[in-house]
Amino acid sequence: MKNNEPVIIEHIYNSPLDKVWDAITDYRTMKYWYFKELESFEPVVGFETQFNIREKNIDYLHVWKVTEVLPFKRIVYEWTFKGMPGDSFVTWELFPEDNNTRLKLTHIGIDSFAQDNPDLSRESFTEGWDSILGKSLKNFLEKQ
Repeated sequence: MKNNEPVIIEHIYNSPLDKVWDAITDYRTMKYWYFKELESFEPVVGFETQFNIREKNIDYLHVWKVTEVLPFKRIVYEWTFKGMPGDSFVTWELFPEDNNTRLKLTHIGIDSFAQDNPDLSRESFTEGWDSILGKSLKNFLEKQ
């Protein structure tokens, strides 16, 4: 795959759509399975938040701005790192499937980040999203 192709991860959760929506949009819930450093988040177009993750002695100040919301269906936010080049967008889409929910995550624009930094590579994001959605979110939802 080329670096400019989006990262697309899909998982089906044995959980109703409203619980998955809450898990991906309520910051108090997101702190348990996503980023514990997250102090605010609202599924409202224009909402902005930021939080820092320190990795290998580098501060990554995550900046998110919500750009689209279709409640219980889709949320999109712009994802940048303050003080670093690059601009990406993360799209979360939910689809009911019987009593389950299919989540499709698409992350575009990763190639705009500094590609000489392995933490910002397509491979790093792919591994990260796969772990976040396939382990963290799955385990969180199964405990509900």
